[in-house]
Amino acid sequence: MSDPPDGEGLTCPSARCEPGASLIAVLGPQARLAHVTPALPVDAEFIERASRGGPPEARMRFASPCVEGRCAQWTGTGCGVIADAMAADLPTVESRRLPRCAIRPHCRWYHQEGGAACRACPLILTDVGAG
Repeated sequence: MSDPPDGEGLTCPSARCEPGASLIAVLGPQARLAHVTPALPVDAEFIERASRGGPPEARMRFASPCVEGRCAQWTGTGCGVIADAMAADLPTVESRRLPRCAIRPHCRWYHQEGGAACRACPLILTDVGAG
């Protein structure tokens, strides 16, 4: 669980639905996200279709390269989204086994918080109101 040098190459698991992003999870029963493995590429056609039901981020999770300090969620040392979830003692998926995930080897949250982030991940939706 070591970071690539300077966090280089890590993936944000809470990106916006934009061309070039990847679909990594969809909202399922009990307001939990089910991982999509392998991740699916997002293009303009996907965005148009997914947007028909409102903001796609309210029903799906997307990944793209972590931009660290260029993101409003960056705390200066890590991602504030997962840090806030861990601090809030968010309920987690009860399992010793981590959920299937298409991006874990390069996931910012996993590299930052370890398996605890993976167990909380299915309960976190992207806040489309955040800048």
